[in-house]
Amino acid sequence: MTTLPELSGKVALITGASRGIGYGIAEALVARGDRVCITGRNEDALKEAVEALGSDRVIGVAGKAHDEAHQAIAVERTMEAFGRVDYLVNNAGTNPVFGPIAELDLNVARKVFETNVVSALGFAQQTWKAWQSENGGAIVNIASVAGLAPSPFIGAYGISKAAMINLTVQLAHEFAPKVRVNAIAPAVVKTKFAAALYEGREAEAAAAYPLGRLGVPSDIGGAAAFLTSQQSDWVTGQTLVVDGGMFLNAGVE
Repeated sequence: MTTLPELSGKVALITGASRGIGYGIAEALVARGDRVCITGRNEDALKEAVEALGSDRVIGVAGKAHDEAHQAIAVERTMEAFGRVDYLVNNAGTNPVFGPIAELDLNVARKVFETNVVSALGFAQQTWKAWQSENGGAIVNIASVAGLAPSPFIGAYGISKAAMINLTVQLAHEFAPKVRVNAIAPAVVKTKFAAALYEGREAEAAAAYPLGRLGVPSDIGGAAAFLTSQQSDWVTGQTLVVDGGMFLNAGVE
């Protein structure tokens, strides 16, 4: 049996964490002793994730990230179960369209922004009111390298992640000095969400990265653990690019 670490006394709320990057972040925080609330749309998948992470330290709240009632319930349940919410990780996201931006359905664009940006603001407002405004803490927004440079065929997603990066600096400015707010901008991470970008051609996709591989959820988990730790106490308003060196190939050869 795996011996769990002593409780850290800290509590995190991680959205979109039944699998993929969100689950990797939850693993990292549980491994250091945090208690965690994870959210996700699929109740069965969420239950499986809670059991795998440890139901004595993790709870799940099912719902859609952009639903304001769900945001309030998730924060309320976290406070009821653990008495605090030190860290918020806004990971929930969607990318339902692949194609040129000139043909983008504006209703789809609205859905992308509701899920990827507005929901993050809503959760930040809820955790601020419930705990962080008086007690402090940290927020980590999961952005993307798609928000830092043109990303053909996933334009709506990229624009939403650029907005997420700006939301990060706005929140960092307004929530200081109580709450530190930072973002992580991953390149392609091997998850079901990003499968269309590498499935069937992983070696070819990985060849574009100086470190020779695509990311895995634990890469982002480690970055999130750092940004919610005392080691990053003087870091706020920043976007940490975790890309396997991909942007190094953008220079002149």
